[in-house]
Amino acid sequence: MAVRWRLIAPRLALLPALAITLVAFAGAIGWTMLILMTRSRRFPEYAIDVETWSRQYGRLFRDGAWATSLQNVMVLALGSALAIALGFVLAAMIEREQRGEGWFRTVFLYPLAVSFIVTGIVWRWMFNPDLGIENFLHQLGWASANFNWLADPRTAMYGIILASIWHGLGFYMALMLAGLKSINSEIWSAARLDGVSFWRLYIEIIIPMLKFTFLTCAILLSLGVVKTYDIVLAMTNGGPGTSTWTPAYFVMNAYATRGNIGYALAAAVIMLLITVVIFLPMALLTAWQARRRRA
Repeated sequence: MAVRWRLIAPRLALLPALAITLVAFAGAIGWTMLILMTRSRRFPEYAIDVETWSRQYGRLFRDGAWATSLQNVMVLALGSALAIALGFVLAAMIEREQRGEGWFRTVFLYPLAVSFIVTGIVWRWMFNPDLGIENFLHQLGWASANFNWLADPRTAMYGIILASIWHGLGFYMALMLAGLKSINSEIWSAARLDGVSFWRLYIEIIIPMLKFTFLTCAILLSLGVVKTYDIVLAMTNGGPGTSTWTPAYFVMNAYATRGNIGYALAAAVIMLLITVVIFLPMALLTAWQARRRRA
């Protein structure tokens, strides 16, 4: 009886968390699907009209702003992936030269203490031609310098990517540093004794051993990119025009500005599908890698 209770007790303890998850997650998805089949505008209505569902998606896929937001999220994902690569480079440098490791970790992790809203405001100031980097370069005598990226639809998204990399770089560096420290010290010693070059050591030995860490970083990055909203709001408010809209910004605009909750939820469902398509294979691959490690 005592043994059976020890097995049952942990499962009972998880029941409240499981119930909250079902209500907050599964319940919210079910409510979303219900509202999609109604004529809801600013406030939800519950008179079901099945044809509304197809009309919402037909309108969504003809909306140029939605197409722009999907393109932007792909550009943002590719650009923000530089944070993982740069995080690995910084972690390798800190691991190789251990003096001042604590100081460097604090400096690079500091942006995480700042919200995306604050980060966006600070970088908006830096891109301001009268206050930021462009003004500084003009004072140095570089009169032709142009750093007003946020005013140009062709470069505004790159400004957001730059701010996102700055904000997340320290986090990915810390993950990579933890991965590097988990590598057995005998591997490093054996590589030195065998005369393995610096580049071969990292490309052929260290990076393959950190594939689980890289995969974890990719999962976290993809989840963050899909829901990008606040940094866009703070830096450009979606502009110029719709050039920096993301799916999350589109959803909030559809509800708050257009007053159409059904249209917003139609876009939110596509966001969920994008997240599942990206996250599920990565999560399954991570679980498979973890199982192989235990085996």
